[in-house]
Amino acid sequence: MYPSNYRYTKEHEWIRIENGIGTVGITDYAQHELGDVVFVELPKAGAKLSAGQSFGTVESVKAVSEIYSPVSGEVLETNTSLANEPEKINKDPHGAAWLIKLKIANAAELNTLMDAAAYQTYISEKQKEAAH
Repeated sequence: MYPSNYRYTKEHEWIRIENGIGTVGITDYAQHELGDVVFVELPKAGAKLSAGQSFGTVESVKAVSEIYSPVSGEVLETNTSLANEPEKINKDPHGAAWLIKLKIANAAELNTLMDAAAYQTYISEKQKEAAH
């Protein structure tokens, strides 16, 4: 369910690395918790982010949620299609609905993120807690 070549945060962001560029989005779990996404606010290209820094928001019919950068880097590109089609986040959170592309400043920060198996365990535990 969660792509094995991605890394994940406890705030439910994912990052996929290709040639020192990280593509960042929110997980299927996050979009499911949010409900129908109606608006996405993203930074401009050139913005410099630190790991754990908020870089935008996703607004749904239920709530507004901050989005956090999994690693430090410079924003190279934002997914401009989400301005007109924020619902893509609900349809394809791990693919077409990526949020930003980052030039990674410190690859070692990736080691602090969860792999797919660890993330799956993490959200299973969160779901058990929510059921109690």
